[in-house]
Amino acid sequence: MSTQLRPTDVKRLNRQWRRRTEGRLALLVESVTQPFNLGSILRTCATFGVDHLWLTGNSADPDDPKVGKTALGTAAKVEHTRLSSTPQALAAAHEAGYRVVAVELAGGAVPLHAAPLEADVCLAVGAEDHGCSPALLAGADALTYIPQVGRVGSLNVAVATAIALAEARRREWASFGEDADAPAGN
Repeated sequence: MSTQLRPTDVKRLNRQWRRRTEGRLALLVESVTQPFNLGSILRTCATFGVDHLWLTGNSADPDDPKVGKTALGTAAKVEHTRLSSTPQALAAAHEAGYRVVAVELAGGAVPLHAAPLEADVCLAVGAEDHGCSPALLAGADALTYIPQVGRVGSLNVAVATAIALAEARRREWASFGEDADAPAGN
């Protein structure tokens, strides 16, 4: 019978995965205005080891108490920069050596499982209502979408971000082969 891991075991397990993870992962967030969405995105970034977060457009402020309610202190664990325009944010990501892959239901986008997420990748997500702007789509190196088979046509931006970040890390971890299974609680 399994039991939940103790906090010290969780820390040990997370440390094992952190030591094995080498790929750089970043995120560009454009005009995500709802504080609870940004808080959830920040918490997901901290969980998956996002190296840098660029905020642009009218994105919520990471220091907003409403963001903090969902982020649970993780905003301090994710290096982030606010830039005044999407082209500036794209330039910053490219200058830092990242390939930018926008997550959007758009023409020319490939399914997430086929997207170029290897090596140094910066995922980009857009506003809750309108998605990525034309400037973001034009400046991205690649476009991807999350296949959906249900009767709803889109995902919440925080959920879509979590799925895309998890897929980027999963790709790296899958390359471990048989060594991919870190023991839990040992």
